[in-house]
Amino acid sequence: MHLLLVIGCCIFNRKHNLAIFLKSGALWMCIVLNPHCKLEQKSSWLKQLKKWNSVDVCPWEDGNHGNELPNLTNALPQGANANQDSSNRPHRTVFTRAIEACDLHWQDSHLQHIISSDLYTNYCYHDDTENLLFDSQGWPLWHEHVPTACARVDALRSHGYPREALRLAIAIVNTLRRQQQKQLEMFRAQKKDLLHRGVISITNLEGWVGHPLDPIGTLFGSLMEACRVDDDSFHGFSDFTENLGQCKSLEYQHLPAHKFLEEGDSYLTLAVEVALIGLGQQRIMPDGLYAQEKVCRNEEQLISKLQEIELDDTLVKIFRKQAVFLIEGGPYSGLGEVIHRESVPMHTFAKYLFTSLLPHDAELAYKTALRAMRLLVLESTAPSGDLSRPHHIASVVPNRYPRWFTLSHIESQQCELASTMLTAAKGDVRRLETVLESIQKNIHSSSHIFKLAQDAFKIATLMDSLPDITLLKVSLELGLQVMRMTLSTLNWRRREMVRWLVTCATEVGVYALDSIMQNWFTLFTPTEATSIVATTVMSNSTIVRLHLDCHQQEKLAGSARTLALQCAMKDPQNCALSALTLCEKDHIAFETAYQIVLDAATAGMSYSQLFTIARYMEHRGYPMRAYKLATLAMTHLNLSYNQDTHPAINDVLWACALSHSLGKNELAAIIPLVVKSVKCATVLSDILRRCTLTTPGMVGLHGRRNSGKLMSLDKAPLRQLLDATIGAYINTTHSRLTHISPRHYSEFIEFLSKARETFLMAHDGHIQFTQFIDNLKQIYKGKKKLMMLVRERFG
Repeated sequence: MHLLLVIGCCIFNRKHNLAIFLKSGALWMCIVLNPHCKLEQKSSWLKQLKKWNSVDVCPWEDGNHGNELPNLTNALPQGANANQDSSNRPHRTVFTRAIEACDLHWQDSHLQHIISSDLYTNYCYHDDTENLLFDSQGWPLWHEHVPTACARVDALRSHGYPREALRLAIAIVNTLRRQQQKQLEMFRAQKKDLLHRGVISITNLEGWVGHPLDPIGTLFGSLMEACRVDDDSFHGFSDFTENLGQCKSLEYQHLPAHKFLEEGDSYLTLAVEVALIGLGQQRIMPDGLYAQEKVCRNEEQLISKLQEIELDDTLVKIFRKQAVFLIEGGPYSGLGEVIHRESVPMHTFAKYLFTSLLPHDAELAYKTALRAMRLLVLESTAPSGDLSRPHHIASVVPNRYPRWFTLSHIESQQCELASTMLTAAKGDVRRLETVLESIQKNIHSSSHIFKLAQDAFKIATLMDSLPDITLLKVSLELGLQVMRMTLSTLNWRRREMVRWLVTCATEVGVYALDSIMQNWFTLFTPTEATSIVATTVMSNSTIVRLHLDCHQQEKLAGSARTLALQCAMKDPQNCALSALTLCEKDHIAFETAYQIVLDAATAGMSYSQLFTIARYMEHRGYPMRAYKLATLAMTHLNLSYNQDTHPAINDVLWACALSHSLGKNELAAIIPLVVKSVKCATVLSDILRRCTLTTPGMVGLHGRRNSGKLMSLDKAPLRQLLDATIGAYINTTHSRLTHISPRHYSEFIEFLSKARETFLMAHDGHIQFTQFIDNLKQIYKGKKKLMMLVRERFG
């Protein structure tokens, strides 16, 4: 008690975790439900709980904000206040349920008979009311709000009444089983009309798995504790010890109880069945990150406990029975034919059901798992539902946009369920096709579909057996879907996906590769199609892998060339070079690709792209075509006076060298373009120097040798280049002097020295340079120190 007071007081300290507060709330509910606590003690606790509850920093139960559920804790046949006005309803804090539980009592005579005796039965059964006290077997039922009823079980166990707790737990489970049967019968009677009208309803806004009071976990734990073969666990269970037999300690056994259970039932079957009922319940996804994480966490914890139990024939019957109930159970089941779009998904639970049922009833296993694949919250066309049926629940706001904080985890679980089915269906064509259809219909995440495609590929190509061609085709189909989904959206894994798809198609066969190339525009960007797809398909490794004959190779190459030309037309900037490369061995296709480049060169292609293609042309032995592209590239280039380290400089020098090697006419044609495009003096002087060192076109066209004379600097085209270079030095000098600082003086003097070398190449260059220096000294006489350095060097 002292510890609980400390925990309660911690609401003033925000450092403590919300989970601690929620546990303390559940513990307080256990305390106030003590069947033998005194009224004055309960009154004292209620006063303290209300005090904590009123503090501003008292955490809300869902960890985010107060929900708008009705007062379900007190929705009892004991005269509780269940219909209060929702607009005046306070937010639910971690202590609200304990406060509400202070109104509960144990004086109900039916409840007292249930917990007091194993012999409490009544065989006068009339199936005409919902809240019968006994079922058709004569065993007692308890119709209280399930989380509240289970809180009573927890309180009985906590306060030292294990036998009473077990009796009440059995009555609750019997009630749930009867309700499940009645709900199924009611839905079957109304199914045709409901489906015709498109009515979508749900029976639980507040699910039992993930609930703050953990009702299913309480029932499961109580029943499992009763079937543990451990004497220490059975204090107070002397009625049942005669049935233990010779068993190993601490193992779960089918321990029959001679009261309250149907024939063939045991605590173990009851525990398993109530867990399956709770996990399969259709319920709305709660608000708030913490509440949603709790749903996932509790579901996984319960399934983990179930996995510890070895299934025998008796338990398999329970699984079959519950799977059928869940599939046919309408709005009461998360696996019903039509569910609300904000229902908690069943992927994790269905994966467990699938693996459990598969060895015993494969048809039912697949039916269950395929039904569970839905994720309606991501479907824009999914109806939000009609929750107005009075015998179900109060309605929720039907059109609120759901805030599913755990959506990424949910999608991962959906993917895991699909992967489990794919693995199990290997070798079964019909089932693989059915699973593929379900994946394509229900999974909306490209990354998860890609993972499934990869999983299917790995399973299909295991080293110890021949490839499963059907599963390979499933893998390819999923890969193609990923390509279509991500074609027009940014995805950082896109390049990896494209490469993988080609690998998968290669494994399927040559017809698959041919198909993806013929339909490239629905799957790939032009760049991907040429630089990755066609290039990989035409590689030697692919040819060898496929064991293609000459005819097949040529057919594949023809598809690759067609693809390349289509891509070059659509995106010449990024695909022209790849198209030329792919079309090298076919003269007509190569000429077509070259013409596409020429047509695109005047509009849209950059100088760098054109230079790259021009260099490729020269390398492949087409110097005149390379020259043509180089001249087109020059028309797009503009190098200013201070861009002496620009990356295009090497391309300009290469283009001029190419022109020079072709002959005087080609050099004469490109120099005006250079003069127009390049204003950088050092680049121009470099070109000029190179042109004066060798004779143009030493081996001209058609192998004819030219005269071998060096070109004159006094005549075109070099005179034009020389004048442009001198002019560039003059303009650059004035530009540099405008904002020059003393630390750059020595560098500037060296620049003038290089300028003088160019001036002196002209026949009157000495005179021009002298005049140039004199002009500088006159114009910039204010820069005395700099001009003194100029006089020292140049006079």
